[in-house]
Amino acid sequence: MSTGTRNRERDAARPLPAPLAPRARLLPSLAAVYRAQLSRARVARIPLLFVATFQSVGIMILMRGVVDGGDEARAVVAGSAVLVVAFVALNLLAQYFGQLRASGGLDHYATLPVPPAAVVLGAAAAYASFTAPGTVVTAVTGSVLFGLPLTHLWVLVAVIPISGAALAGLGAALGLLAPRQELATLLGQLGMSAALLLGVLPAARLPEPIVYARDLLPSTYGVEALAGTFDASPDWAAVGFDLGVCAAVGVVSLTVATWAYRRAAVR
Repeated sequence: MSTGTRNRERDAARPLPAPLAPRARLLPSLAAVYRAQLSRARVARIPLLFVATFQSVGIMILMRGVVDGGDEARAVVAGSAVLVVAFVALNLLAQYFGQLRASGGLDHYATLPVPPAAVVLGAAAAYASFTAPGTVVTAVTGSVLFGLPLTHLWVLVAVIPISGAALAGLGAALGLLAPRQELATLLGQLGMSAALLLGVLPAARLPEPIVYARDLLPSTYGVEALAGTFDASPDWAAVGFDLGVCAAVGVVSLTVATWAYRRAAVR
């Protein structure tokens, strides 16, 4: 038997390599990451909710002494409610991704067979989920405190996830792009401070250059949408427009966060 024949017989007897597993799809991967992040952050849920809600309710109590009602009261209540979202989705998510990058935790996620978008969206959705109870409590408390109607607070069903997506994407991007963990924490704090000053304070009392800066903040459109529903006859077209702008900003911010995750994971 020739050498070539023996080689062919040996190759034929050799077992074929196992096929690669199919590429993980986005939605199942997103659900898995969301559940994992939700379980991880469950321990800190009560302190987070208490701090975020107590902060916003305290701000409304302070503003009650200088604001009686009207458009200014609507702005204070809406801004304080969305501030709960900003505290968790922007500030804490920036710190989380900054810590994850500094500790090498991104290497773990990079080895998982999940799309990068699933990691970012799953973490953002988990953190934003914690804001729902505090936002509802803040909006109801503020409405009672300032004598505003509770009729249309159902719009929070849209305001919370849309504002949460926009702010969570921004927070994740800040945490992933910051070269140092301390800088990520600082940027998250600055972002939350901007949401506080530009969202809670009535726009009519702000200097004109600051009003332009307010229009660049993603949470502004969630605040405007919620504030518009406190009218006796809300302009639903304007509310829908503000929510649409906020949703568009959310898509952009989450896209940037996904790109930042890919950039940080390969370094």
